[in-house]
Parts: sequence; structure tokens; C-alpha cells
Amino acid sequence: MTTIQWEEAAPGVWRSTIGHPQTLSPLAFMGAEPRREQLRTMPHSEVPGLMDNIGAERLPCGGYMLELPLEEQEKLYGTGLQFMRMNQRGKTRYMRVNSDPKQDTGETHAPVPFYASDKGYGLLVDTSHIVTMFLGSTMKQEHTRTEDVRDRNRDKGWRATLPSSRIEIKLPAEGAHLYLFGGPALADVICRYNLYCGGGALPPRWGLGFWHRVPTLYRDEEVMEEALEFRRREFPCDVIGLEPGWHSRSYPVTYEWDGERFPQPEAFIREMKENGFRINLWEHPYVAPEGELYEKLSSLSGNYSVWGGLAPDYVMPEARTHYMKQHEKRHVALGVSGYKHDECDGSELTNNSWMFPAHARFPSGLNGETVRQLYGLMFQKMGDELFRKANRRTYGLVRASNAAASPMPYVLYSDLYDHKQFIRALCNASFSGLLWTPEVRRAQNAEDWIRRMQTVCFSPLAMLNAWGDGTKPWSFPEAEPVIRHYIQLRMRLLPYLYTAFAQYRETGLPPFRAMPLVMSEEERAAAEKRHAMKEVSVLNTTDAAYGRSAVNAWDDQYMVGDDLLIAPLVAGESERKVLLPSGSWLELETGERHEGRAVVQVRPGLERLPIYVREGAVIPMMPALSHVPASGEKVPLTFVHFGSKPGQCLIYDDDGESFDYESGNCKWRKVVVEMREDGSFQGELEDGNTPFHSYSGVQWQLGQTVLAKD
Repeated sequence: MTTIQWEEAAPGVWRSTIGHPQTLSPLAFMGAEPRREQLRTMPHSEVPGLMDNIGAERLPCGGYMLELPLEEQEKLYGTGLQFMRMNQRGKTRYMRVNSDPKQDTGETHAPVPFYASDKGYGLLVDTSHIVTMFLGSTMKQEHTRTEDVRDRNRDKGWRATLPSSRIEIKLPAEGAHLYLFGGPALADVICRYNLYCGGGALPPRWGLGFWHRVPTLYRDEEVMEEALEFRRREFPCDVIGLEPGWHSRSYPVTYEWDGERFPQPEAFIREMKENGFRINLWEHPYVAPEGELYEKLSSLSGNYSVWGGLAPDYVMPEARTHYMKQHEKRHVALGVSGYKHDECDGSELTNNSWMFPAHARFPSGLNGETVRQLYGLMFQKMGDELFRKANRRTYGLVRASNAAASPMPYVLYSDLYDHKQFIRALCNASFSGLLWTPEVRRAQNAEDWIRRMQTVCFSPLAMLNAWGDGTKPWSFPEAEPVIRHYIQLRMRLLPYLYTAFAQYRETGLPPFRAMPLVMSEEERAAAEKRHAMKEVSVLNTTDAAYGRSAVNAWDDQYMVGDDLLIAPLVAGESERKVLLPSGSWLELETGERHEGRAVVQVRPGLERLPIYVREGAVIPMMPALSHVPASGEKVPLTFVHFGSKPGQCLIYDDDGESFDYESGNCKWRKVVVEMREDGSFQGELEDGNTPFHSYSGVQWQLGQTVLAKD
């Protein structure tokens, strides 16, 4: 085992190279400049002490094995968009892009070869090849302890995976670039990773409104009628998504408008925008022979087709140019606001295999394995560049991603539909520079409908996808008032959400955060001990001997920004436990007060999503409008202060649509609420006489215990 040599790549970030890796990797392809100034302001890290204990060896069968020490109680997070569990300790992760991640193998839509330890460091393997991570799941004979060897027939303490003291990572045959990210806290590790990749995404303000995707074969007048029904029923909606039927042909696709269903696309898009709706277009990578791009891309594509269409090699600059010119002319210039990039992942299901194989060859010299690992990044980058050229921000959806994606304005989604797993994926995305939407499609009943809609309204992209069965927010009449309430609540919280995303861009701290990013292990353990919580959650296995956990993973709740905690329920649940961080907390819609560093039992009723606000928090809010105002249109801004403690917050403002903020055309302002001698509160806005770009007059609601209705 050879000790690895490291060099500092940025403050708190170290780099090493094993072997002779190919030049193409996620970091190299995305090409984002690290946010070095922000990295310099972060806390000092002691990671260099770990470096002497990291080694690598050349394997006889080819490739390299990286080895790192692992402490007995150490927890490991990340590895991309994982659905089955949050702590990856004891698992083997085969990091391949896969559209059907139904088993706990590591394969997923976004298998980011990055993990973060609660001991204060993170490791990224920057490669476009598949990596296998053994995160404490292997045991060398020399490290095996006799006391851990047990008789499964007689000893209930028998475990399939013995406690390992090592992490092993199998690198590609040619090697890879490695990056080590310092802490000291787990959240610091994640921030450093995101900042080194270029910072977090800042979507346009309208992207944080509500989205609705219409049935696939709708005509333009049907789309308009359905959109206007949102207005008549007083449901906010900002984005209408068109599914495959907008194409002249799909599976494979042409990227061209169907002349019968959309005879005048530019006029249609203009009329939709006049009514406050943006248009998002569904597409996938595989180009139909009838399309105008087919001939241009035929020599720039792989030697295997998908659904009879070309699989273009977008590593090639010429291929990217053809794609972007066509999209600019036929979509962006007409007013289209973004894309949903579907099926850029692939499946190996026996009865549904459709992706090009790993041995496919592409003009750039890459094989099918590498292109598949990077395909999601390719479309994100092209989409971002398309709208940058027009100085218009976009926000879209993508079904595959990888490392270095944090600056991209794209949210992951899946054709899977388990609500519990969707919530867990939302938590896990925060460890790997990813955003995730638990999109709603259908429901078994009104209860399921309400619980899914409550969750999606507190996610990075709030969307109902009616492409297949035509569901609407009002599909269950008895649930309609509850659904309307939570979509309107999201609209009211838009200044708070937008500020959280701006913080993501500037500091790397995710806007949606799993609990390990908010609470230390010691704090969590103290909260559980205080309430003598002793419940057992069975892991994903049919044999209990393969491992039970006496510790709740808390992978079913999360923070939004600094001050709101969301604890969703799923259909069939009438109560749940909620882990509260230190401090005092108020239930947002009832005012009930709870002391933090504790576990509380709640029984909220179907009409209520458990939302907790930190006492002393100052939450910027706006009216529940039908849609987000366009750039230059101003709305009232209200600062709502909760509880009986002083507090403060930051509010971010820019034009909400362009990239002018990157040149300094934006403003951070501090808000402080202090207590007077008579016990009343006084609020003060920094630069109070300076007008906002997006807001008109400022109002105050101080000392609130419950969120008043709009």
C-alpha cells in the first residue's frame, strides 16, 4: 500500500492523482471555476492529519484500490441520489447511472462518487467511469477480530456485515483524480464540495412557483384551458410543462413542434406568458430520422441507436453547436423557458432494456459506459448555456446527473413512486450537490393525494405531472381546500425560498438540508435519550439477522433554509415523531411551542403538514399571488417575526430573471428585530430607504406565535 501525495487545490481542498486518468471527468467537463474567495472565509480544517493514513495499491486484475481508515461509530453520507437509506456505512455502492434504482446497490439516477464523513471530511473520485465504493462493507482477514465472529444458529448478535475499520474504493484501470474536502463540521464539508464545483444554483424566481405538466397529447387550446382553470380556482401556477406530444414525433424525437397540435407555437407561448405561465418542454436525447438534426448529427453519434434514433456524442463541440442552434431558433427565441431532459439515464431491466450498451463507441473515442455516466451533465450544461446566451435564467428537470452539478439549475426526478423513498431522496440529495423533486402524479385516495402534495410544496421544485392520467390539484374535491392552502403557502414563502437558494449559491449550504447537516450526532443522541426513545426500524432486508437499527435515521424530515423544519407524513400515518434541534420551536400553523434538542410526538390531522419555525426567526413573505410577478413588477414584502426572542435574517433581492446578479446587480440586506424596554418588538431593515428591485412597501408582523392567513 503506497501513501498518496496531496497538494492544496483551494482553501480546505486537496487534490491527488492516481495512475494516468483520462482527461474527461465531471469536473473537467463542467468547467466551473471554484468559488475561492468564499472558500477562504470558511473555518480552518484539520484534514491533513488524515492524509498519512490514505493509501492506494495497484490490483493484479487491473485498476487501483484506494483505502481509508474508518472509525467504529463513524457515519458516511452522500454517494448521490440514494432512495433506500441515508447513512451509507456498511454498504457497497456500485456507482452506475440507472433509471430503475429499485435495489440498494448504489445504482441510481445520479450516482455521485462522493461521500462525506461525520468525522469532518469528504472524498470525491472525479472520473467519468463507474466506481465501486466499499463503505465499511469489506473485511480483510488481517483486520478481522475474533470477538466479532459469531454463530448465526445460536447468537442473535450475528451480523452479515462485520464492523469494518476500512473504506475501500475501486478506481478505474487508468486511475482517477481524487479530491479531499475539509470540515470541521459535516455541513462545512458539503459547503466546500459545492463551492469547489462552482457554488449552488440560483433559479429564476418564477421557477420556485408551482408547476403543472399537462397530458401528453393536449393541443394548444386544451393547454390554455387547463392553465386558466388554475386561475379560476385560485391555485397559483407559474409553469406549464408540455410532454412528448408537443413534438412532431417522439421516441425518438425531432425537437420540432407538431403542426397540428401547435400550429402557431410562438403566439401560443406569448399568450401563455401574458396570462402568467412559462412553458417547459419535455425532450430526450435520441434524434428521430425525420428530424432536421438527424443528418447533421448522424456522423457525430454513437454506433448504437435508441428507439431507432441517434444517440449524439455531446462531448463533441460540433454536436453541441448543432443541438444548441436548433433549440435556440425553435424554442428559446420563441419564449420557451426551459426543458425536462428525460431518459438520459438508461435501464437494464430484463423486459425493458433500451439504453445503448457499455461497449458502444462514440466519435470522441468514449465508450457507452462513459457517455451514459455523463449524459445528464451534458444536457444540463447545454441547457444552462442556451439561456445564458439570452441572459435569461432557466430552471428545469433532468433524470440523470453526476458530480459537479451543484451550479446547474436542474432538479432530478424519477419514474419510481414510493412516497417514503421520495422524502429520503430529498434528504440525501443535500449531501451531493443535487436537487430533487418528489413530483406528484397520481394517488390512491384523497389522503395519499394530500400527503404527497404537502411534501412536494416543500421541495426544490413543486410539480404535479398529469402527463399520463390527467390529474389536477382539484382531482379530489374533498382535498381541494387543503391543496390550495399549501400551494398558496409556498407562494407566500417565496422570498424566504429565494433567499435560501441565493445562500446556496454564495456559501454552498443547500437550501434543503438533511438533519445531519443541522444537528451533530451528540445533539441528536441527547434528544433521543431525553425522551427515552426506543424504537426499531427494519432496514431493507427480508432477514432480520442482516441488521436492525435501534437508532432512527431521521431521514423523513428536513430543514428548508435556516429556520423552517418540515416533517411530512405519508398515507396511512396519523402521527409521527419529530426531532427538533436546539432552541425553541413553534408549530407554524398552530403556534404550539416546543423546546428543542428533543423528540416530540405529533398527531397533526390530514389537513396539516407539521412545519416548525425556530423561535426568533424572521421570515420574509409576500402575498399568495396567482403567479410570480415578472421582473420589475413589485409586490409587498412582510417580515414575520416569531416568538418572544429577538432575531434577525438576511433578505436577498435581484431582478429574478437575468444573470445580471453575477456582475453585482443584486443586494443582500440584513433585518434585525430587537426587544424594547417595554417588552414590545421593533424591526429594522438595513438601508431601509433604498428601494427593492422586486418588492414595494415593507410591513412587519412582530412577536407572532402562529402564521396568520394571507
